[in-house]
Amino acid sequence: MLPTPSTSHVSYDTIYEPAEDSYLFLDTLSSSSETTWLQSRFSSSSQSPAPAPFLAELGPGSGVIIAFLTAHARTIFGTDILSLGVDVNVHACLATRTTAETALTEENRSGGGGSVYLSSLTGDLTTPLRPGEVDILVFNPPYVPTDSVPTFPATQPDRASGGKVTFEESSHLLSLSYAGGTDGMEVTNRLLAQIPDILSQRGVAYVLFCRGNKPEEVKACIRTWATTEEWNWCAETVGTSGKRAGWEKLEIVRIWRARMDRS
Repeated sequence: MLPTPSTSHVSYDTIYEPAEDSYLFLDTLSSSSETTWLQSRFSSSSQSPAPAPFLAELGPGSGVIIAFLTAHARTIFGTDILSLGVDVNVHACLATRTTAETALTEENRSGGGGSVYLSSLTGDLTTPLRPGEVDILVFNPPYVPTDSVPTFPATQPDRASGGKVTFEESSHLLSLSYAGGTDGMEVTNRLLAQIPDILSQRGVAYVLFCRGNKPEEVKACIRTWATTEEWNWCAETVGTSGKRAGWEKLEIVRIWRARMDRS
């Protein structure tokens, strides 16, 4: 079993604490079936070298998922990767950078690979990213059905300069990590609409759903996205489906383009 990155430095007053949904990503993407699939897609040989895959996690929170994937990239993807986190919460951006850099330092001490965590960017979903550049997209969205989706904070206190976070500000930042609006799908639907533009041709997205998000309907819709004569869109549940997070059952859906004659 691959070690889980430490998040002991993270303050959970303003950042989502790793829970069942976070660990479902770790278990799923490091499973033998999924690493076999990923390595067939991204591992390069000396005869046909390929650029290092670029991985982006949207809403990384504590950074435990992206740190895990970056530190153990050779085991999971069969190659080193470049990674980057994007979050609307500046505190999460800072925490993710520390989590990833600490995990990479520990991995390098044990003779690990040469993967690099590039940066943490403050932004809304894929807005800081260029079209067609993401090879691996990871999104653990706010999936809880709520009356509305919280607005993004106009300004956020800078803890590095001694800024204080009030109880109201803390509650608002935390709500960004779980409040998904109607059917828990308002933020996820925005991301799904961006996937065809943001993924590279070899790109794959992993998105978490709860049963209340109606994942079967979502997968059926994705399979109707625009295709060409050479490829079509695929969406399948991977890993351990039905894992519970409190009252909900969770599943991770893999979304990718496949050539008509292969998976």
